[in-house]
Amino acid sequence: MGARFFFSPQVATAAFGIRFNSNADYSFHHIKGIRDIFSGILLCALVLMKERRALGVMLTVASIIPVSDMITVLSKSYTSVQQAIPHIVATIICSVIGILLLTAKPQLKQPSK
Repeated sequence: MGARFFFSPQVATAAFGIRFNSNADYSFHHIKGIRDIFSGILLCALVLMKERRALGVMLTVASIIPVSDMITVLSKSYTSVQQAIPHIVATIICSVIGILLLTAKPQLKQPSK
């Protein structure tokens, strides 16, 4: 999703839920895009390394990002809850999965016979 801010910044900004008059300066888009790319790479790395607790911590703490994004979108006079729905869903997903990963008991491996 972050790559969209590099390759199609106007579309990405509209999908995010805000208007942005860049005057051909896409610095914001690059900042937002690399943040999203980093988050995705870190998430994939933790999954591939089977770091369940670290992934749980990351998702739980990272839920502050969509909460902040949602507040930003809802603070604009030209937006409604409809534009905030992706941020609300992301908050719920990050929080619930993060908490589940942190509270689940680790599976003990059975010795092979």
